[in-house]
Amino acid sequence: MESARGFLLLALAFITFLLYQQWQQDHAPEPKQTQSAQVSELSNASGDIPQDTPPVAADIPQDSAPQQTANLASAQLVTLANDVLELQIDTRGGDAVSATLKKFNQKLNQPEDKVQLLTRSSERTFVAKSGLVGTGSPDTAEEGRAVYQVVSSEQSDDQHKLVLRWQNDQGVVFDKIFTLSNGRYDVHVGYRIKNTGGEMVSYRMFSQFNRDRFVSQDTNTGLGLQAYTGAAFSSEETRYEKYDFDDMDEANLNIKTKAGWVAYLQHYFVSAWIPSQETINEINTQVLERSGVSIVRVKQPWVNVAPSAEQTTGAILYLGPKDQEVLAELANGLDLTVDYSIFWWIGQPLFWLLTFFQGIVSNWGLAIILVTVTVKLLLYPLANAQYRSFAKMRLLQPKLQQLKERYGEDRQKMSMAMMELYKKEKVNPMGGCLPLIIQMPVFFALYWVLLESYEIRHAPFALWINDLSAPDPYFIFPVLMGVSMWAMQKLQPTAATMDPMQQKIMQFLPVMMTVFFVFFPSGLVLYWLVNNLLSIAQQLYITNKIEKEYNAKKA
Repeated sequence: MESARGFLLLALAFITFLLYQQWQQDHAPEPKQTQSAQVSELSNASGDIPQDTPPVAADIPQDSAPQQTANLASAQLVTLANDVLELQIDTRGGDAVSATLKKFNQKLNQPEDKVQLLTRSSERTFVAKSGLVGTGSPDTAEEGRAVYQVVSSEQSDDQHKLVLRWQNDQGVVFDKIFTLSNGRYDVHVGYRIKNTGGEMVSYRMFSQFNRDRFVSQDTNTGLGLQAYTGAAFSSEETRYEKYDFDDMDEANLNIKTKAGWVAYLQHYFVSAWIPSQETINEINTQVLERSGVSIVRVKQPWVNVAPSAEQTTGAILYLGPKDQEVLAELANGLDLTVDYSIFWWIGQPLFWLLTFFQGIVSNWGLAIILVTVTVKLLLYPLANAQYRSFAKMRLLQPKLQQLKERYGEDRQKMSMAMMELYKKEKVNPMGGCLPLIIQMPVFFALYWVLLESYEIRHAPFALWINDLSAPDPYFIFPVLMGVSMWAMQKLQPTAATMDPMQQKIMQFLPVMMTVFFVFFPSGLVLYWLVNNLLSIAQQLYITNKIEKEYNAKKA
């Protein structure tokens, strides 16, 4: 029976999908790299370091490297915080060395342990560095990066501002200003350069992330699959491109583009530097051999400051959840860091539906159920044809059994007789496959929506399900899903030509799928369970209707 083959096709597609995701992680294609002759020309101007020697390699010491005692004594950490984000700023260089997300727990029901994106310790390195390149800048001094003085730390009802200051021997005053608004995860990091000397000076801002290769267990999404942890960037040619640690080992990225951004991604969260979107910027990567720290960097154009003049430059530092609406406002393509894989064209509408329903029922589990019902209604015409085909095939079972007894082992004659019977009774044996094939992309898209959408992280449903993004701790949903799948099989006709081995595979299929679903988010299992229950109800209704019509004709 073709319905059996449909279920086998479903299982095969599911396994193929898992293998494809793993292959993508191991053999992702390298992004196109471009270089511009103008890059080298700019790099040698006004004291900048040549392009093949990125500026921070020499003048910014590694976080784990020992520093002089005198330098350490003069630096301090300054706190900049609002109601959702807390930063620790090192006055040496003005780098963000710690970022704590106040509204996100690292683990469920552990409010004292918050998610920390940036960190600097003997075990971990993940810092957001920024500075200026140019003669006499705070970041190119021979004795190391300058230590800023805290000029002011202002706090109002809706905004927090930190101003750091340093002055060089030529009379140039550098103010590094951090501005953070309440309820926001984006920090404006800007420089105000005032030239009190007698000559024009030029400076160029760089913004970068220095990160080790630590991957949190939180990225494990089941069956060995890992949510992506690594760098990404945007350019005019590509709105969103991953550049993982292996890519960095093979080649340093080096491109020049208008606008763009650089970021480090992890499960549910993103850290991004967004330069001016109106200028031509340079994006490159670097791996520090001694420490293994990987750097992704963006450099903005030169700023010329005439004597007795003042100029500004700056960038936005985003440290927070993958909020698609906010990210889309900050930069083109930044919302694509919420990566729904190749099923984004289905994932985006599904996510919109989920958020719409959640806004009504205030429960992500109920929202998933409502999305399931909506998808089922949209696919109702196809499902209706599928179940009518199943019902008619059930009625033909006695005649198919007679054909099997008549032709025995002659499969060729058996197949020809079956085709004649199908044609006479106007039954399409392939009618059960198409809805399954169409439904699989929806399933895979929802898989990525549940894994990538931070809104569902630690979201409770009811009873024992207190995190829809995590597997069912008691395996109740997977078992119920397996039972519902077994019930669906019982409602469907068995192929007369199916050999014993195929029958055993079909009997084992619900068990195999139950084992698979044990490792997947309970929200995804909830979707499939509700879908099965609706399918069973629909199939029972249509089967009873077809049987009544058939009996009426016989009478």
